[in-house]
Amino acid sequence: MGNLRSLGLSGAPNARDLGGLVTSDGRTVRPGLVFRAPALGRLTDEDVSSLDRLGLTDLLDLRHGSEIDTAPPDRLPAGPAVAHIPIFDPAHPVFTYVSAVLLGQELDRYADLVVEGTPGAILAIYRWFVEAPAARTAFGTALRRIAAASGPLLYHCSAGKDRTGWLTAVLLGALGADRATIVDDYVLTNEVAGPAMAHTMELLNARRGVPRELLWPVLAAEPAYLDEAFGAVEERYGGLDGYLRDGLGLDDDELAALRRRLLTT
Repeated sequence: MGNLRSLGLSGAPNARDLGGLVTSDGRTVRPGLVFRAPALGRLTDEDVSSLDRLGLTDLLDLRHGSEIDTAPPDRLPAGPAVAHIPIFDPAHPVFTYVSAVLLGQELDRYADLVVEGTPGAILAIYRWFVEAPAARTAFGTALRRIAAASGPLLYHCSAGKDRTGWLTAVLLGALGADRATIVDDYVLTNEVAGPAMAHTMELLNARRGVPRELLWPVLAAEPAYLDEAFGAVEERYGGLDGYLRDGLGLDDDELAALRRRLLTT
């Protein structure tokens, strides 16, 4: 199923269609309407042509301006309206720590986080997704955009794993997918992006001496990360319904519009 949903982009192997996933009541996410991806700055000309054939009307970029500035610009076909919905806190030490790990920078100023370990830092980010007002506003905005899009929509962050992964988890949950379906799609990143992740680890280890054990938790999609976010949802909101309504501010009409647009009848 995973390979069938892949967009086949050599410059963004972790880009895929959510269409074909099945909800608990037996309905199916419509193919060709909503896509998840990493940043699109490394696409080939052929990849851009493939994207063009999707007929995208909307693209949601979840990166902060500082990330966009240091990355190759997205390569996009003409057509999609781009909305920037940054889900990032430049003042949050965990975000800057993860960036420092990826850039191979000195970690002296992050001594406490290094002791806790990189997995602990990623778990803290997933809690932040659920608990921080700025994050809740952004995820709510993204879901409203998905519900209101006039045609096919693609969303992405940098690696297409954490922010994109949690948005996908919440979207699939809102559509009625069970946890197993949500986790299966989440960890598919490790399969489809595995060679690229291995290459990144080798590169950073060779060029900057970043230990692989520090890098893997940053690059991998671990079920424990989703568990952390869903645990925070349970603690704070009593479940996904409460999180969607009270945390993200979505009302019945907006949730119904989301399901009507994306699910088979």
